Amino acid sequence: MTTLPTHGETAIATSDRAPIIASPKVKLRRRRIVIEHPDPRAGESLLAEALGAVDRDALHGLLSQLTKASAVARRPDQGNLAFMVSTLKSIAPKDSLESMLAAQMVSIHVAAMRCACRLACTDDVQQQESLTRAMTRLSRTFAAQMEALNRHRSNGACAITVQNLSVQDGGRAVVGHFTQHASLVAAQPGLTDAEAITA
Repeated sequence: MTTLPTHGETAIATSDRAPIIASPKVKLRRRRIVIEHPDPRAGESLLAEALGAVDRDALHGLLSQLTKASAVARRPDQGNLAFMVSTLKSIAPKDSLESMLAAQMVSIHVAAMRCACRLACTDDVQQQESLTRAMTRLSRTFAAQMEALNRHRSNGACAITVQNLSVQDGGRAVVGHFTQHASLVAAQPGLTDAEAITA
């Protein structure tokens, strides 16, 4: 499938996607992965940076794994591989952990879409049930991976933002940093009148 932008429209906004466009594309040729770039070393370096790979071995290992995961009828598929690499670039992994997790996320997504395609094409009730279970598991896995990526990127910090605060007559408001536990909210000592407020 090839689509070209019509006059007056662009395929991708260049302001926020420049690093994605600048990195080279990956092609399959005679069972080999080829990085398309005039300078092979520079191409590898640009693609490694875009995919969060720390060195040449990590880059080629990641590309090899994506190629295997792209397979359709047991043969690597150029379209799937291009999609997977492009999506991995858009996630913009910052380190090798993010790179591995992002590669798994992309692979899980491709598997879920394969299940969706098979589900749409079958009238067999047993197959429908089996495919529905598989899609449910894949979707839950993807959601868990998204949560893990967000947690990793925020260093495990959980931010709680209070949008509105209303104090009625006779009420007390405590201002400061709080730690919330299952049945207790307490202010950090020394910030204000630190009374424990039970939930």
